[in-house]
Amino acid sequence: MSHLYQRLVHGSSRMLASCCILTVLLVAGCYSPSGGFMPHTGRGFVYISTPMQPLTVTIVDTRTQEPFFLMEIPPGKQLTFDFIEDKGDDPVYRPARMRYEVFDAGTQTGRLRNQMTVPGADSRRIDVTVRKDVEYADLPPGHRMRTDQMIDRPEYWTPEGGPLPGSSKAPLYDN
Repeated sequence: MSHLYQRLVHGSSRMLASCCILTVLLVAGCYSPSGGFMPHTGRGFVYISTPMQPLTVTIVDTRTQEPFFLMEIPPGKQLTFDFIEDKGDDPVYRPARMRYEVFDAGTQTGRLRNQMTVPGADSRRIDVTVRKDVEYADLPPGHRMRTDQMIDRPEYWTPEGGPLPGSSKAPLYDN
């Protein structure tokens, strides 16, 4: 009986430890505009820039009204950042640390590799503005450009016509 009890306790403690580790991994680096897996105050901030809404994020020191961080987020990217209180280099002027990273839009996990010391929570303001013009994201490398010029069209796309790529010279039906 005691051997069975020990196996049951040992197995359930392993299960509990596995669940705790999985929960920490899921919650630790999850970013989204809605707050991630378990949203709460201080969780982090995510701003996604699109071609129709290119965003600029400015963080202002409210004591001096001077911006200390400004990022024009390229379309198709997102700015993700968070604040860690009591980790700054000056307990009066910069008591907090801001960690940030620019990811591809829709990224929900990742490491915030950039950091800077910033004013405390009661002395900073986040301003988000939409830039006026429509901006398009850069095309991925190797993306084939579309063209409307006759000289750039393949032979099969011209009024004279031509064989389609990969088409066979064999007749459709053998007689």
